[in-house]
Amino acid sequence: MSFKIFIDSGGNIPAAIAKEYDIEVLSFRELVDGNEIQCYNPDLAPLEERLEGAKFYNAMRKGAKVSTSLINTAEFCDYFKTVLEEGSDLLYISISSGISGTYNAARLAAEELLEEFPERKIRIVDAKNASLGQGLHAINASVMRSEGRSLDETADRIERDVPKMNGLFTVDNLKYLARTGRIKNYKAIAGNLLNIKPILRGDKDGFIVEFGKVRGRRKSLQTITGLLISNIMNPEEQIVGIAHADAYEEALECAKEIRNAVKVKDVIITSYDLCTGSHVGPDTIALFFIARDRELSAEPAKLNVLGTAHH
Repeated sequence: MSFKIFIDSGGNIPAAIAKEYDIEVLSFRELVDGNEIQCYNPDLAPLEERLEGAKFYNAMRKGAKVSTSLINTAEFCDYFKTVLEEGSDLLYISISSGISGTYNAARLAAEELLEEFPERKIRIVDAKNASLGQGLHAINASVMRSEGRSLDETADRIERDVPKMNGLFTVDNLKYLARTGRIKNYKAIAGNLLNIKPILRGDKDGFIVEFGKVRGRRKSLQTITGLLISNIMNPEEQIVGIAHADAYEEALECAKEIRNAVKVKDVIITSYDLCTGSHVGPDTIALFFIARDRELSAEPAKLNVLGTAHH
């Protein structure tokens, strides 16, 4: 029996791809200077998504106050119940529980609904990642569904892949990380003055941690692409994800460098989801790919001019 695949907008799947793979996207909401906007619009073409992203990140550059409103348990109940009433089972792949309460809200909704629909199945997978590090799992799940895999087979495989899906990113201005408490304000000021760019990653528990530091924007982009090229497993079988916060041309350069070095199945380039992107700021670039695990190996010459990598 087929099943429905859900993901929240933190998964950063472009609307056209969500339609292609028949993935339901549940939208977070973002407040921008008190005005609420949806973080996902199913009707936007790729160029329109990029223009919406540019508008949002330009507002951030100009000092707009932004805050995120997540999906609560009652909303999950409403979304999921419709599917269960139709006689379908469902898989929901959640943004990391290490950075959001969304997974727990969905889990509580599932527990409540399974009492009402004991004959149905709901599988909830914590991606322990965000952006396309979450979204690529949904695409892979859709492929498995189209191959006739059951809900449990698909969810089990995604759960095995979660510890292997890597997210590497770098930011251009450290003040946005300071605003969310990820680094101290004085470190952000000093880092910006010295042109220091952090190399960040999602760890095995789904928390964002520092992997290293480099000096200069170009070096930071070379570093994350070099880490992907050095660590990716079976690239010819993989779709690589690149998310950018209004840094499209640089994202294209990263994609070109990756394609020149390894043969990948495809590359998805998308504007960074507004809700997750608001926590890292304009000009962030993130790469997502499957490796042996999340403990990436690094060649010192490629990684960092300011010290050794943090594992």
